[in-house]
Amino acid sequence: MPFVCAGHPVQAGGPAPLAPVLQALERGGASVVEIGIPFSDPIADGAVIAAAMHDALVAGVTPAGIFEQVRAARETTRLGLVAMVSVSIAQRLTGRGGGFFAMLRDAGFDGAIVPDVPLEESEPLVKAAADAGVTLSLLVSPSTTPERAEKIVKSCTGFVYVLARAGLTGEQSDAPDVARMITRLRQMTALPLAVGFGISTPEHVREVVKHADAAIVGSAMVRRLDAAAKAGQDVPAAAEAFTRELAGGLG
Repeated sequence: MPFVCAGHPVQAGGPAPLAPVLQALERGGASVVEIGIPFSDPIADGAVIAAAMHDALVAGVTPAGIFEQVRAARETTRLGLVAMVSVSIAQRLTGRGGGFFAMLRDAGFDGAIVPDVPLEESEPLVKAAADAGVTLSLLVSPSTTPERAEKIVKSCTGFVYVLARAGLTGEQSDAPDVARMITRLRQMTALPLAVGFGISTPEHVREVVKHADAAIVGSAMVRRLDAAAKAGQDVPAAAEAFTRELAGGLG
């Protein structure tokens, strides 16, 4: 499950268009893609993703523009598309966020991840997402108590986003040990469990999916695409190649 930052990398011609990158990710073997909606105060994002979001915002990327790109891309991809979005954006666009999920649906998104909404404030979003017919995924971290985790997973639809590590996103050298956490969550929900934070190599992917249903690769993908753009290389080709490399860990 790759993550890309909408509008990034920024090249001489402007922000990178989404459709060619999404098509490339699909050819490379992705089944679901997270599309990050740039936010000026990213939540739990490390240096790589925070910088990508900053660059995209400076280049003029907006939620409305992202919706238009996704709408156009829907004609050429069958990927599951999930928006990674701050609750602040949802609330700013449409009051308390209800209409935001209808916007996502109409643009062609299948769901959303709202990483910064507290469980205690999530009920209106859960209802709004259900009313709009899109999924909503919340986060469970290694420090989440079993009692709280059970409440979180019951509020999720689509899949549960499981943090492999505490702290910020970013590439790590070691594969996360998620077996115990995944086993515990399996007892609470039948939803797919997708693990992110610090997963960056085929070996990491292989270790994670021994237990979880999906491995989320964010910073490593963003960095790879940025490096391709700076080297004057074909960004979609880089996206496809890295996705194939990561998927090779499943062989």
